[in-house]
Amino acid sequence: MIKFLDLHKINERFRAEINQRLKNILDCGWYLQGKENDTFCQNFAKYCGTKYALGVANGLDAINLIIKGYGFGAGDEIIVPANTFIATILAVSENGCTPVLVEPDINTYCIDPDLIEEKITSKTKAIIVVHLYGQAVQMEKIWNLAKKYNLKVIEDAAQAHGAYYQNRRTGNLGDAAAFSFYPGKNLGAMGDAGGITTNDPELYEKVKAIANYGSDYKYHHIYKGTNSRLDEFQAAILDVKLKYLDDDNARRREIAKYYRENIKNPKITLPQVYDENAHVWHVFVVRCDNRESLQKHLETNGIQTNIHYPTAPHRQGAYKELESMNLPITEKIHNEVLSLPISPVMTCEEIKKIVEVINKYV
Repeated sequence: MIKFLDLHKINERFRAEINQRLKNILDCGWYLQGKENDTFCQNFAKYCGTKYALGVANGLDAINLIIKGYGFGAGDEIIVPANTFIATILAVSENGCTPVLVEPDINTYCIDPDLIEEKITSKTKAIIVVHLYGQAVQMEKIWNLAKKYNLKVIEDAAQAHGAYYQNRRTGNLGDAAAFSFYPGKNLGAMGDAGGITTNDPELYEKVKAIANYGSDYKYHHIYKGTNSRLDEFQAAILDVKLKYLDDDNARRREIAKYYRENIKNPKITLPQVYDENAHVWHVFVVRCDNRESLQKHLETNGIQTNIHYPTAPHRQGAYKELESMNLPITEKIHNEVLSLPISPVMTCEEIKKIVEVINKYV
């Protein structure tokens, strides 16, 4: 069986380095907000090209903390893509804000910049862009809208570690960015973990305090905060793997290029890209009118797949208030997408087999 994602094989490459870093932590006896966290955050900020990076507990917390840091709340509207993982929208709701859903571009699956302006009102405070599947959103029009209407731009970069737009990495394309380091991400921890990047010193200090019980120093609480911190073990693991991220992303691009050049089945819609060298292919998503049949065909032939995502957020029970929205592009995507295996540890034989099996699908 070709696994959809072989996390054991991915992480085994780093065993010796990770073991040494974890031993150092055990020998030191310091487990939160210590040297490892500081080192990773400094290195990740440098990698993204930002002044600041903050480690937090997970990706959802990262978006949530940014919204809290800007003070957005009840009565405020935040524009979000309709085609995304529900976490993006949950963070908006958790702060009492109203999510305003915008349809994606059918070719890239990311938010369609041309559809945003019509959704902006006097209550709009921010635009959240999701760099979905590993491709950065086309930001130029969004930057112009943000300037025109005095809006914040928040990146959900959970699936796009290392992706580029106009020679700038994700994490440095808005006012602040949220990252998930969930184990399956391009840069994945071995448990839950997340991060925030920004060039705004005021926001950085505020979210740093809010994430630590609202405290700027011990037992002194200036905000009604929460507890969302990146532990030393996960920080050390991430710092080890960060060194290899660009190489891993390059391998993902090689696999994606092979898929795109060799999958010739007319029943399969392949993903489109703006820049082959800027995409990091967190997942390789194809579309098929009869997704279930294709998935079964692949499984029968020993190939695991996944669906990102089977049900659109506005069709989830958690958002009954949005279920009447007319979002045909979003629903088409969610009804047709299927994710093929893609990871830096896949063999050439596995990749060729996947292409051969897909081309034989009828």
